[in-house]
Amino acid sequence: MRQFWPMLVLIVALAGAALSILRLEQAGAGLVTSTMQIGDTPVSVTALPDATDAPVVVIAHGFAGSRQLMLGFAQTLAQAGYIVANYDLQGHGRNAVPMSGDVASVDGTTRLLVEELDRVIDAALAVDGADGRLALLGHSMASDIIVRQAIADDRVDAVVAVSMFSTEVTAELPANLLVINGAWEGALAAEALRVLRLTDPDANFDQTLGDPAAGTGRRAVLAPSVEHVGVLYAPTSMVETRDWLNAVFERPSGTPIAARGGWIALLIVSVTALAWPLARLARPLRAKTPPKRLPRGAFWAATLVPTILTPLVLLPFDIGFLPVLVADYLAVHFAFFGLITLGFLARWGALRWDATGVILALPIAIFCIGIFGAMLDIYVASFFAVDARIWIILAIAAGAVPFMLADAYLTEAGRAPLWRVLVVRANALVSLGIATALDMEGLFFLLLILPIILLFFVLFGTLGGWVGRATHRPLAAGIGLGVFLGWALGMTFPLFAV
Repeated sequence: MRQFWPMLVLIVALAGAALSILRLEQAGAGLVTSTMQIGDTPVSVTALPDATDAPVVVIAHGFAGSRQLMLGFAQTLAQAGYIVANYDLQGHGRNAVPMSGDVASVDGTTRLLVEELDRVIDAALAVDGADGRLALLGHSMASDIIVRQAIADDRVDAVVAVSMFSTEVTAELPANLLVINGAWEGALAAEALRVLRLTDPDANFDQTLGDPAAGTGRRAVLAPSVEHVGVLYAPTSMVETRDWLNAVFERPSGTPIAARGGWIALLIVSVTALAWPLARLARPLRAKTPPKRLPRGAFWAATLVPTILTPLVLLPFDIGFLPVLVADYLAVHFAFFGLITLGFLARWGALRWDATGVILALPIAIFCIGIFGAMLDIYVASFFAVDARIWIILAIAAGAVPFMLADAYLTEAGRAPLWRVLVVRANALVSLGIATALDMEGLFFLLLILPIILLFFVLFGTLGGWVGRATHRPLAAGIGLGVFLGWALGMTFPLFAV
């Protein structure tokens, strides 16, 4: 019976992963995707093989995103007969040119990103089969970029702004504007309604103002039960985008949409679940004694002191040694937080050298980076554009390893009571939140990374617990997951050069 459940989980996880991959690949069935370089900007062009006299849609992702994040829109619109150009913005994905300029100035980073978009548009309109008509679609940060381009560029016939915030929108411009938000986006959803009411003070969501075919259309919609990232996968977002552009260009509807969100979620869960039966293979290497449990008072000291002390100690310092926004601060914060915690653990005799645990960290890192990372790179977001980022990955990993070692020891390699696990991980997020609150201008972009760290704890904290309970070796999960966290964050933050 002991062998039955691991084998069953292995079979179900492999079946779930295979089904997810099959359905994700079917979303692009019949489409042809080619890549081209526009200067240093990598662009994917997706269309039906016989697409002719087709409008072009240029798609731009948001901050810390990449082309893969926008695949649902690209496939949905290509299936509808559009020629879609989907590109990595400067500093993102496989675009090795760093973002630059003043991020707070319209004449800084924004201007450079608008100039890049203009170059991509020129190349996209020259693709075989393009008929000269043009629409732009952008998410979050890129929504402001496409709005500015559309107002200045009379080639643009329509705009789809997802999770939009832009001070440039007026009652008439840009023409044919569709705004899509997740229902859980709060202030951004309210901003969408405000923009709609610039045209008609009595307008509401799901109401179309003007005539898209005449160039006077405007509409705002909410995708139900999703937030800032989930809106990119919501069926409502795909249907509204397709139907809006079809109304603008007077094209027939009814083509399939790429419903990717559920299949990506199933794929992530399935690949993560593979770790449980695999972790059990390490049970013959289990340590003779489990990790030490700290007394309650020592536990609270080891969790609360670094939570409060780390942001306060680092506040006076200008930490800027990496060409990536706030990643250098994050690396130092992780390192300082982790080392303080490890100091408490050493004081109470909870640390122990474990050569076998160090060796076991290697297959954990390989599984997370090689298997989980490959899945992310193909279907979710860029994960293997390493060349310009290797030093960034190493620097963040140098901080992430002590941070995750502290987590592994405090959670007793997955054996601690649930309340202790929740306290340890909540305090890690609280500490970063305090740092951001103390320096909102300098560390604002940390807010965008907090959900990623939360997701990391949910998925890989679970994985680390499986490994820890199978082996009783905190060093294995701490080092392996620390290396993976460094890699994941090093690939997430955009390159930036002042």
